[in-house]
This record gives sequence, C-alpha cells and structure tokens, in this order.
Amino acid sequence: MTAYSTKEEQIAQFAKALAHPARVAIIAMLLKKQTCICGDIVDELPLSQSTVSQHLKELKAAGLIKGEITGVKTCYCINETNWNKIGKLFEGLFNTPYAPKTCC
Repeated sequence: MTAYSTKEEQIAQFAKALAHPARVAIIAMLLKKQTCICGDIVDELPLSQSTVSQHLKELKAAGLIKGEITGVKTCYCINETNWNKIGKLFEGLFNTPYAPKTCC
C-alpha cells in the first residue's frame, strides 16, 4: 500500500517531467506549432542535440509527448490525452480552496 493517492502520484510524475526550463520550452513549442516537429526543436533551443534528446526522452516517458519514427527522424507532438489529464489534475490542485491561517 502506498502512502499517496494515484492522483498525487500522477501530479508528481507530470510535475517532475516539467521541472526543467528546457522541457517547458519544448512543450510550449509543440503546443504553439500544433504539429509534429522533428529537427526544429534542436534549432530553437540553445542546447546540443544530445541534451534535447534526453529532455524529449523524459517528456515521452512521462506521457506528455508522443514520438513517431519517420525514416531516420523521430517527429514529436503533444499527447493530447495526457495533456488534457494533466490540465485537469493541476486545475483540481490549484483550485482547491484553503482556509487562511494566522501563521507565517
């Protein structure tokens, strides 16, 4: 038995995947283009191809993006199902009312 709910585990997994500015930039780029992007990601970021590949691997492992191999290239796009899921999870977390306390 785990000490955390499935929802808490999912939020943590998605948050960890987004916990680097390069990954946030990649997600923003994919959302903006609304299409699969291959080599353009490396051209847009001030990072080496191998570093970008590592960040793409992390985002894909978390289920935030999908990759499709086309010949010798892999094209990436947002995983719409999980993107909508993360939106609902974070919305639920940030919209949870709290009672202000008199500390801090």
